[in-house]
Amino acid sequence: MDSKDQILGGNPAEEEEARDLIEGVDEDGNNVLLEVVRYFFYNGEEYVVLGDAHDGCCDCGCEHCDHDEDEEEEAVNLYIMKVVESEEDGEEMESFVPIDDDDLLEKLIEVVQADFEADDELDD
Repeated sequence: MDSKDQILGGNPAEEEEARDLIEGVDEDGNNVLLEVVRYFFYNGEEYVVLGDAHDGCCDCGCEHCDHDEDEEEEAVNLYIMKVVESEEDGEEMESFVPIDDDDLLEKLIEVVQADFEADDELDD
């Protein structure tokens, strides 16, 4: 999977935010567009949290989002994968590899949940 940046629309006077989007293939062979939510380290290894890419940019209710503030939050699918770095034609590349070890995956889910909860507490 290779990484692409996409600029979100907005007021030109404001700083634009880049989204880190990747295109991949799911287990059924369908193309999917995913967004990098965050990178993190666990036991010296790098991992990434990926989520389904949506057209809306946030929960703010601004004119650039395709959602309504009164709408219930819809479930977001998140995926945790291991980051494997390599070099191809002199260029550094990142590959995202699924986690096969169920025990490790459970631990990584706990780490990510704790990380998100800490972010929520900081936002409050």
